[in-house]
Amino acid sequence: MARALRPVGLDFVESAPVRLVFTTRTTAAPEAVYQALAEDVTGWPRWFGAVTLARPTHGGAGREVRLKGGVRLQETIMAADPEQRYAYRVDETNAPGVQALLEEWRLTPDGTGTRVRWTFAAAGPAPFRLALTAARPGLGHSFRTAVRTLDGLLAAPSAGRP
Repeated sequence: MARALRPVGLDFVESAPVRLVFTTRTTAAPEAVYQALAEDVTGWPRWFGAVTLARPTHGGAGREVRLKGGVRLQETIMAADPEQRYAYRVDETNAPGVQALLEEWRLTPDGTGTRVRWTFAAAGPAPFRLALTAARPGLGHSFRTAVRTLDGLLAAPSAGRP
């Protein structure tokens, strides 16, 4: 059963009780990476293996996301700064334990490519925080694999869109 989470602002990315930060590099330019993140929301399942459905809601101000394992998320876009940052807050989910969740993707030019930093900021009771911390290696692997897959799609000859 879905339940509402505590609404948080962008500052939560720095103040959350649990902050998992992962960084990797793509050969694709920030414009292409940002387009895949923020503008081609329905394309997420093609490159992010954990995502089975992603679609814009509320005229693009929100997203509905479904993950493998049956987790459902209703999100609000908190920041959409072209070629720099894409952030969203989870407003409602059926995932247990989580009380607040914000994710931020930061893009920084790196030579001809892009440095991609993903921050997963969350709050919940002690067992949730412990489980999330233990899941760090898996989340990092999932992130790196997703970005590597995205980079491959963006580098393909017909890569106008991932």
